[in-house]
Amino acid sequence: MSLTRSADVSKLYNNGAVPDKTKENKSIPRSTSSRTAKLAALPLSLAGRSAIGFGRQLVGQSGSMVFGEIQEKTAEQVFKVLGELKGGAMKFGQALSVFEAALPEEIAKPYRETLTKLQESAPPLPARVVHSVLAKELGEDWRDNFASFNDKPAASASIGQVHKAQWKDGRTVAVKIQYPGAAEALISDLNQIQRFGKIFQLFMPGLDMKPLLEELRARIIEEVDYKYEAEAQQKYSQVYDGDPDIAIPKVVTFSDKVIVSEWMEGTPLSKIIAKGTRAQRNNAGMKLARFHFTSPIRAGLLHADPHPGNFRLLDDGRLGVLDFGACNRLPNGFPEPFKRLLKNALEGDATALYEGFKEDGFVLPDVDVDPQLVLDFLIPLVEPLRTETFRYSREWLRDQTQRVGDPRNPTAKIGFQLNLPPEYMLIHRVTLGTTGIFCQLEAEGKFLAEAIAWLPELAPVVVG
Repeated sequence: MSLTRSADVSKLYNNGAVPDKTKENKSIPRSTSSRTAKLAALPLSLAGRSAIGFGRQLVGQSGSMVFGEIQEKTAEQVFKVLGELKGGAMKFGQALSVFEAALPEEIAKPYRETLTKLQESAPPLPARVVHSVLAKELGEDWRDNFASFNDKPAASASIGQVHKAQWKDGRTVAVKIQYPGAAEALISDLNQIQRFGKIFQLFMPGLDMKPLLEELRARIIEEVDYKYEAEAQQKYSQVYDGDPDIAIPKVVTFSDKVIVSEWMEGTPLSKIIAKGTRAQRNNAGMKLARFHFTSPIRAGLLHADPHPGNFRLLDDGRLGVLDFGACNRLPNGFPEPFKRLLKNALEGDATALYEGFKEDGFVLPDVDVDPQLVLDFLIPLVEPLRTETFRYSREWLRDQTQRVGDPRNPTAKIGFQLNLPPEYMLIHRVTLGTTGIFCQLEAEGKFLAEAIAWLPELAPVVVG
């Protein structure tokens, strides 16, 4: 099923609240089964390619050449299927798009455009469905709140779409409308994706997809609760009001399925990644780092959906931040163990790091590993905070991904022996996602000084 027409979307997300009188009820199970079939076909296709690849090796083709072909074809199909779906598959595709910088260039290049589209676009809902949702959420007289309303969406993504409008007081606003049935679609898709998450490791070595998938699924209820999201956005906009570096749109009104907030102009970060100047890339990278380090301290929140579609570079140089559906509540800022362990790694203290890992559950009681190997595993990953100036790159990320995923590397085995406590899952996801964006931007800057400015516990550190 290709979701390239509005009618297809109304079938997919119509859960009975907004009936589609032009179609029979049978259209809903057909859509659901078609979605399931597309997702389920991915591991089967991979198995077929693997068998063909084995046959080619028997007749003399290079194993590395065959494996490379399998990687490329698998990546092509995965991105194609995710690009055609909304719901959980679309949400997962957006998260996956951040990590394309870790892919080998010969695989990543053909699909970079497709991944970028996943970050910001999806087929729109028809206007009549949009109007029905607005009437249900804001009242039958919903039009009285607007001086004008554009029925054509300005942006659409995994669980909702955004319309540009003018509020009754003259302000330009963004009206975010949740797709009917989005929660059900998300859960259904993620249940399917969880069954074959391991196939992504074939073309993304070293990235453990299972925790990412489990964490995504666990946050579904929060992400489809627009009141929860609006409260987070309100908190952010209050604490960053007038900030010279970060811009957050103010919330105008909200309901269970609709959020109206001030409109934000700016250049999407995906365009800065594709065509931005060196100055723009560096500025975006440093502002993103500043937002990452400061938001738990200032707002008690950590924006947990880091992909380029959620950020804008404003004309005045500020970084605009959008979409607060996924936020980690950190009322006391970053956890103290997180800061302490990071300091131990930066200072190269293997013993203190290992003891802290044991105490805080990163190494389970029945696991015994060499402290020095644990430090060797982590040191390259914190390299950006161990030098005065650091330039992120796709090559650096690919090297790190391959290093921690290479079974021939003694330190790589450490990764399979470490445990990630549940309370650190979102912090881990945000760190990975933000690092992916830094590498896509190829941002250069004084990230160490930025970190110490907001987390003074990290100073002094070993530099060099």
